[in-house]
Amino acid sequence: MPAEARLTELPDLPTTPGYAHAVTASGRLAFISGQVAVDAQGCVVGVDDLGAQTKQALRNLHHVIKNLGADWSDVIKFTWYVLDASEVQTIRDVRDAILRPALGEVRNPASTLVQVAALFGPDFLVEVEAVVAIPDEASDV
Repeated sequence: MPAEARLTELPDLPTTPGYAHAVTASGRLAFISGQVAVDAQGCVVGVDDLGAQTKQALRNLHHVIKNLGADWSDVIKFTWYVLDASEVQTIRDVRDAILRPALGEVRNPASTLVQVAALFGPDFLVEVEAVVAIPDEASDV
């Protein structure tokens, strides 16, 4: 697996709340565009519901990841864009409900959360992008 090590504890830094300070990887990397809460028809899912939007955005992201021949364990970094950073616990809860079954006790990928004034459309509350280490056995995309 190309996501090799997750640096989670360092002297003089607090333990992270559920993510790694850094992740090392080898091999090919994929930089996945930000995903928002739209269904296959392009309709917004979960208007005014950050939890529902986070879940749908992660579903869309996972669809891209799987089509690259990778999975959640190959994600080395998330970048989250949100309208209200004070709602980060909702994002963490949904993220953990989705990633825990795949990662087990392995710490979540490195992560950055940025509060923004607006997203792609007026109904969107969250957008998530990822960097993924493509497994060697995955076919060329």
